Amino acid sequence: MLRAWLLLAITCLISGASGVSAAAAGQFDRVVVAPARTSIYVGTVSMTMPPFERTARGFESTYQARVFPYFFSNEEGRLRIEVTDAMLAQLAQGRKIEFLGLGTRSDGAERRIEASAEPTDARSGKLTVRVSVSKRIQLIFHTTYRFESK
Repeated sequence: MLRAWLLLAITCLISGASGVSAAAAGQFDRVVVAPARTSIYVGTVSMTMPPFERTARGFESTYQARVFPYFFSNEEGRLRIEVTDAMLAQLAQGRKIEFLGLGTRSDGAERRIEASAEPTDARSGKLTVRVSVSKRIQLIFHTTYRFESK
């Protein structure tokens, strides 16, 4: 009996060493980000993304940005954000995290992303995303996120 308990304790320690236990890791497989909107000079930019899927390096999805009234500036592409297991553990503990990412437009142009996530509960929270459009222009989006299991 003591041997089985010791084996169980060691297994729990090993699975928790990466920051997120094996049982909890499944709850972070997918994250839904609500559509976001920000103002620009005489217009708005709206961004929508399907759910982000977890990969070895973080989370990935696609995006569509609609610029009103400058429709010729609309774009779409792929997003990748770098979030480690340790960062996910911080979120699960209710602590704010900051992370980086990269948006790649369909024509290959890249957009640097800086973001922060502040949990409101164990599975959701507030998200602030800064997208560098050029050296001098940065779009700031405020939205929400919610983790879902696959």
